Parts: sequence; structure tokens; C-alpha cells
Amino acid sequence: MVIDSHRLNRVFGALSDETRRGILAQLAEGEANVVQLAKPYDMSQPAITKHLKVLEAAGLVQRWRVGRETRVRARADTAQEAVSWITHYSKFWQQHFDAVDQILQQNGSKQDER
Repeated sequence: MVIDSHRLNRVFGALSDETRRGILAQLAEGEANVVQLAKPYDMSQPAITKHLKVLEAAGLVQRWRVGRETRVRARADTAQEAVSWITHYSKFWQQHFDAVDQILQQNGSKQDER
């Protein structure tokens, strides 16, 4: 599995913030402008714009201008890379946990025999 670790770091860094996760949740419903994205939060539009820049640098959103309005949409392709990474390592760790569980069950059976 080959994934650009710098991009993955940016994605996880962007997702580490509750506001940015909330913005992505809003954008899952469809594209929006900065004013709409700022509504649920007690922060200014420039503060929301800073969060959007982090999301954009991570490749999670795309921004563009339509006249005086900035429109934003989520980019699922970048998020899918992070999901693939998580899925890969989730399977890896689950296999190891299953192996440990089997060992513990075998040891428990041996102690029951005594």
C-alpha cells in the first residue's frame, strides 16, 4: 500500500479539529458558501476561511469564486485515501488481536484442565 505520507499527515491534521470536521459534515450535504459554513459557529468568516485553507491544503475541499462569493465543496477522493489507510491498518490490527485472543483462549483452556 503506497500512500503519500505528507498528504496523509495533512489530512489527519485537518481532521483533528472539531470545527473542520463539522465543516466537512456540512459539505457532505452539498456545496456551500463561506457565510453558510460560518453560521453554526461562534466565529468570524475570516476564522472559518482559515479552517477552509487548512482543509484545502489537505485536499479535502475545493474553493472557487463566483462573483463576490466563495463557494466550497468537499473532495471525496482525498478522504478516500485516508479511509483506505485506516481500513488497511484496521485489518492488520484486527488480525493481531484475533491471534492474541486465540492464545489467551488456549491458555485459559489449559488452566481449566488443571
